[in-house]
Amino acid sequence: MATSINMDEKARFDTRLSKEQKSLFEKAAHLGGFRNLTDFVISTLQQRSKEIIDENAKIIASQKDGEIFFNTLTSDYKPNEKLSQAAEDFKALLSE
Repeated sequence: MATSINMDEKARFDTRLSKEQKSLFEKAAHLGGFRNLTDFVISTLQQRSKEIIDENAKIIASQKDGEIFFNTLTSDYKPNEKLSQAAEDFKALLSE
């Protein structure tokens, strides 16, 4: 059973900041052209979250590619007829 997410649903996120942190964040929000601190925090967290998720996906893909490559090198894989013919054609080109 598929569930749908209602984008109108809201959730709260509360946090405590030091006065120095709040001042720093408010200054950055103002300099960044954000309407308020909340918009700045939401935008920054969303952007950084996507970056972290994308980095993780690349690492996982890279690990899977490495496993596939290693397994191919260490397996008793025999080339099919097309690959064997391509190798022969390549060798013939080099010897001309």
